[in-house]
Amino acid sequence: MATTNPQTKEERLALIRENLAEVLNAEIIEKILDEGRNPKIYWGTATTAPPHCGYFVPAIKIAQLLAAGCEMTILLADIHAFLDNLKAPIEMVEQRAQYYRFMITAILEAVGISTDKLKFVLGSSYQKTSEYVMDVYRMCSVVSEHDARRAGSETVKQSANPPLSGLLYPVLQILDEQYLDVDAQFGGMSECMDQRKLFIAAKEWLPKLGYRERAHLMNPLVPGLQGAKMSSSDPNSKIDLLDTEDAIRKKINKAECFPKIVEGNGVLAFIEYVLLPAAALKGKKEFTVPRREDTPLVYTSIEQMHEDYKIDKLIPQDLKPAVAQALVDLTAPIRAAFENSQEWKDITLKAYPPPEKKVKKVKDKGTRHPVRPKPADGQQADAAATPAETKKADGAPAAAEPSA
Repeated sequence: MATTNPQTKEERLALIRENLAEVLNAEIIEKILDEGRNPKIYWGTATTAPPHCGYFVPAIKIAQLLAAGCEMTILLADIHAFLDNLKAPIEMVEQRAQYYRFMITAILEAVGISTDKLKFVLGSSYQKTSEYVMDVYRMCSVVSEHDARRAGSETVKQSANPPLSGLLYPVLQILDEQYLDVDAQFGGMSECMDQRKLFIAAKEWLPKLGYRERAHLMNPLVPGLQGAKMSSSDPNSKIDLLDTEDAIRKKINKAECFPKIVEGNGVLAFIEYVLLPAAALKGKKEFTVPRREDTPLVYTSIEQMHEDYKIDKLIPQDLKPAVAQALVDLTAPIRAAFENSQEWKDITLKAYPPPEKKVKKVKDKGTRHPVRPKPADGQQADAAATPAETKKADGAPAAAEPSA
């Protein structure tokens, strides 16, 4: 699939649906395409920890949606980040939102997609307006505590005694669909969360305020390098987008990639959801695996790759270096963009300041045999000094004090 926009409804719909786990209210998208219009879709991300390579999964989908002629909005959800169990200190959310804008733009440009038609919106730009806040109150009056907790159970960080802000999180995310004036929301089960419960709630809650339902596009759950889903809190499950080439190769080399096992294989999943679609967006959908003692293997479909992997024709020792090199090439423009932008570097230091180095305090234990310090020349000896101490200090007997 080339980067040129597909022309027919079927081509556009196929690109919109590619690699999605599920589409809710798909008829909304189809009707818009039948009318010859461009669907308006938004994807939101809470600006917390720095984006990692797992963000390539939604980024590739966003690139496909743009290629299908959709009008895309990226919500930089700074208030959501603050509400989610204080993952982002309020003093840093603005800087982190700017960091995310730099990074997401660089990711999309790395796969050859122009971001000219991409719209970035800061959540706090409208979520503090009187109209929006009143709708938050209205939503809270028609939604039960149980339903709010359930809707956010797979999205907001859970704890034994969670703050009330966790119940507001799904309310805000659902209202965003109305205030961003979109036809659909894209999200799903990647980025370390499962948003299906929240999307189901949106279908029910918005009509309670007199607003229309939206469609929802859901990514599948993509395993990380250690078999589980990618997580910012687990450095072994993710590759940072600004990692060096050497760091990328080492992390891919340490990834779980058991021979003949396709299920839960994060290396194969990365090819399926990132590398092959990225190649398609650039005009040629294929992935090549060089082999030391044989001809290279060239794949145009993940199904053929899975078949070869199951019969051990494609082995981890060949697969890992190929994926590592492809990822090095894919992230090279991102590293270059960062190095060439002093503004991005300055924002990074403000958004994610390095931890302060702990200075080890040296405990003063004193000397093993403390003695009274010798008085300076011309100063009178301590009045409390004993005659013996004075004698020892002066070398002469002490003068007798006059009696009372």
